[in-house]
Amino acid sequence: MAIRSSKTIREMSEINVIPFVDVMLVLLVIFMVTTPLMQHGIDIQLPRESARGVELKDATVITITQDREIYIGDKSISLNELEVELKGRYKGRTDKEIFLKADREIPYGFVVKAMARIKGAGIERLGMITEPVE
Repeated sequence: MAIRSSKTIREMSEINVIPFVDVMLVLLVIFMVTTPLMQHGIDIQLPRESARGVELKDATVITITQDREIYIGDKSISLNELEVELKGRYKGRTDKEIFLKADREIPYGFVVKAMARIKGAGIERLGMITEPVE
C-alpha cells in the first residue's frame, strides 16, 4: 500500500493487525463463555423413554441385588472375585460383551465399583439392563 504525499511516494511495510485483533477478541469471548459450561456440566432432564430391546440369548448377565450380592448368571460371587472370574470366562474370546442388572436402591458408588472391576477384566462392551416404561 502506498501513501501519497505531496513530495514523495513511499511504501508502507507494516502489517495491518486490526483484522487479526478482531478475530482474536471474538475467539477470546467464545472461550470465556464456553469454558465454564465445560467445567460444571450442563443441567439436563433425561428423557423417560424406553430403549430398544436387546436379545440376551448367550449373553453374560451380572445381577446386583439390594443386599449388594453379585451373581454371574446363577452363581454368587463377591465384588473382589468379580474381575478374576470374568478374566477366566472371557480369556481368548473376541466378543467381550456383558450386561449389568442392578437394583434401583443400590448406591451409585457400589455400581461404579462393580463396573470398574468389569472393565478391569478387559470387557469392552458393558450394557445396562432397565425396566421398560409402561
